[in-house]
Amino acid sequence: MSIQSEARGPPSGSRGPYWFGLFWPAPSVSWQMAFFVAPLCLLVAITFWKVANFQLSADFTTANWVSMYSAGYFWDAFLYTLFLAAVTTVLISIIAFPCAYALAFKVSPATRRLGVFFLLTPFFTSFIVRVYSWQVILSNDGILNSGFGAVGLGPFNMLNNSFSTIVGFFTLAFPLVILLHLLSLSNVDRSIIEAAHNLRCGRVMTVFLIIVPAARVGLTLAACFAFLLSFGEYLSPSLLGGSRPPTLSVLLVDTVKSGNHWPKASVIAITMIVTLTLILFAAVKFAYHKSPGADRD
Repeated sequence: MSIQSEARGPPSGSRGPYWFGLFWPAPSVSWQMAFFVAPLCLLVAITFWKVANFQLSADFTTANWVSMYSAGYFWDAFLYTLFLAAVTTVLISIIAFPCAYALAFKVSPATRRLGVFFLLTPFFTSFIVRVYSWQVILSNDGILNSGFGAVGLGPFNMLNNSFSTIVGFFTLAFPLVILLHLLSLSNVDRSIIEAAHNLRCGRVMTVFLIIVPAARVGLTLAACFAFLLSFGEYLSPSLLGGSRPPTLSVLLVDTVKSGNHWPKASVIAITMIVTLTLILFAAVKFAYHKSPGADRD
C-alpha cells in the first residue's frame, strides 16, 4: 500500500515545497524574459517592418534583409569588424598572458595585490574620457609624435585608421583580460607544475604543456570577452578610427540616422548577435572539450 502511494507521487497537500523551489529562480527568469528575450523578439519583429515617409509601421516584408544582405558595403563592414575583433583578441591574449603569468607565479602577494589595483584603476574613469585622451596622444601634434619629432622621426599618422581603433579596443579589454588570465592561472594546481619540473620539463615546455592546458577554460573565456567587447564597440572606431571604413556598430548608428531606418539597423543588430552567439558557443565548446583519453584516465 505504501509502495503504491509513493509511486503515485506526493499527496496534494504537499505541493508547498515544490512551489517554494520554483520561487527562487523566478526573479532571474523574469529579468531575462523582460530585459533580454522580449526585446530580442521585438528586434527580430522590427526587421520585417517598413519605413515610409520617415514613419515606422508594422508589416511583414523581407525587403530589409534582402537590401542589407545584397549590399556590398554591409559585407565590407562585417568582414572589417570581424578582422579587427580577431586581431585585437589574438594580440590581447598574447600580451596579457605573460603579464598575468608574472603576477600569478613570479611576484610576491603584496606586488600581486598592487598589480590588481592598478588593473582596476582604469575602470574608475569613463571609457569615453580614455578614448578622448588617446586622441590627444595619437594626433599628429600629440605626445607620441612630439617625442618622435624630438629625435628626428615622424610625424606618424596614428589617428583615424585601424591602428587607433585597435588601441581603443585594447584600452577597453586589456585590463579585464589580464584579470581573467590571472584568476585562471591562480587556480592551476602547483603540484602539477612541481611534478613537471621533477620530471625535468623545462620552464617553457611546462608553460605550454602543463599550465596553458590546465588554464584553458579561463584563457578561452578571457579571449571571448575580448572578442565580444571589440566586435560591438562603437566609440573606438568612431572617435579614434574616424569611421573609415565603418564597422558594424558605426554602420548601425548611421543606418538609424539615415532616414530613421530602424528595420535595416535591426537587421545589422541581429546579424551581430547571431555572429557573436555562434563564435562564443564554438569557443565554449573548445574550452570544455575533453580529449578522448580523458574519461578513461
